[in-house]
Amino acid sequence: MNKPFLPIITGATATGKSACAVELCKLINGEVVSADSMQIYKNMDILNAAVTENEMCGIRHHLIREIDPAEEFNVSKYRERAVEAIYGIIGRGKRPVICGGTGLYIDSIIKPMRFASDSDHELRDRLNRIAEDEGGREKLHAYLEKIDPEAAQRLHKNDIRRVIRAIEVYKMTGITLTERNKADSIAVSEFDYTIFALDMDREELYERINRRVDKMLERGLIEEVKRLKIESEHHPMAFQAIGYKEIALALDGIIPFSEAIERVKQATRNYAKRQITYIKRDKNVVWIDVLHRDPAETARNIFERIKGKLQE
Repeated sequence: MNKPFLPIITGATATGKSACAVELCKLINGEVVSADSMQIYKNMDILNAAVTENEMCGIRHHLIREIDPAEEFNVSKYRERAVEAIYGIIGRGKRPVICGGTGLYIDSIIKPMRFASDSDHELRDRLNRIAEDEGGREKLHAYLEKIDPEAAQRLHKNDIRRVIRAIEVYKMTGITLTERNKADSIAVSEFDYTIFALDMDREELYERINRRVDKMLERGLIEEVKRLKIESEHHPMAFQAIGYKEIALALDGIIPFSEAIERVKQATRNYAKRQITYIKRDKNVVWIDVLHRDPAETARNIFERIKGKLQE
């Protein structure tokens, strides 16, 4: 039996992924499965530039606005929901289209990485307490270097969340994160897929990002951050959204709003750079220049490249 085929649309923020995915769905009778680590949260639409009902054009979207920001959520839980959505779409006789800029979420679907579905909360709390002590981060990184030198070389001591996760994997499974990742890298995916990355001139991308932030302000970004700031004790995910901490500083009178806005734009541009770097690690990605194309034209381009797969 042939594996289910997944067209995947990715790229840096502001490259027009969502609009392209909607247009492709129109061509192939599809539904969108989002691969965005922030759009999955409710009540953060402006901060996360979440696709609106109008922008969906009647195309059903999955994993958008499904999780309360107070809920603990991770890539393992994402994979469970995404795979369930994919097979649900196929079961209804439609085509799943994966769309998003969170590379790890895409990897979790197409690469059978064995994300631990459970965590040892007591161990994690203990490691977090060590990290908070003076010299604690150095101690944890030194321990990681002892058990998993390759992971320690990849991870900076200040990337404490990933350092702790690497130690946690070893403590829970008896194998290192590096060993697990190597095993996963040669495992066979349950899906056939092609990844399309939307691309454009870097200066134009940055200008689009700047305009997007200006639109977010017009839509009420400051008011949304103000609300989330009041609720932040119960909504820790708000702190991870680009724009939250910058606007929060301005609301507290620490920096002027004009500076906060420039910081949001710079942080978003930096994020776009990281997205592009992550995507470029995969040499099989098909890059599509979208600078002078509208989303419908880009979708037709993708359709022409995958129609053979759709007929298999």
